[in-house]
Amino acid sequence: MPETFDRRSSLEEVEGFRWPAPPADSTPMVRNVHELRRRPVASLEPHELARLIGQDVGLPWLLPPAVEILRDTAPRQAEGGWFDDDLLYALVTRRPAVWATAPDLAHELGEIIASLSGLSRSLRRETDAFLSALPADDV
Repeated sequence: MPETFDRRSSLEEVEGFRWPAPPADSTPMVRNVHELRRRPVASLEPHELARLIGQDVGLPWLLPPAVEILRDTAPRQAEGGWFDDDLLYALVTRRPAVWATAPDLAHELGEIIASLSGLSRSLRRETDAFLSALPADDV
C-alpha cells in the first residue's frame, strides 16, 4: 500500500496509466468504472468507492479512504444511523491476498466489524469469512 498520496489526484494520475476509452458496446458498469478512474479520489462517494473496489480497481489507493469512511460512520450505526453496507461488502469480499498487503488496514477493518450490530445475515456471513481469514492476532 502506498504510504501517502494526494487524494486530489485521480487513480489514473497516481497509477500513471490512462485506460483507453471503453469499447462502444461496453456495459454501463464498464463505462462508469472508466469515468470514476478519472475523478479525484477525494471526490468519490462511498457507493463509487464500493463500485471500484468491487471491481478490484485501484485497491492500494482506495482501501484506506474506504476504511476511514467505515470507521467514521460505524459509531452512528449503533445509534441507528446511516452505514454503508455496500462499501463494507466490497471491502470484506476482497481476496485475502489483497489484505495481506495491508495488514494494518485489515486489522482496523476487523475492529470496525466487531463494533457493528444488526448486519444482514448475508453480510454477517461475509464479515465472518473476512475475520476468519485474518491471522488470529489481527482480530
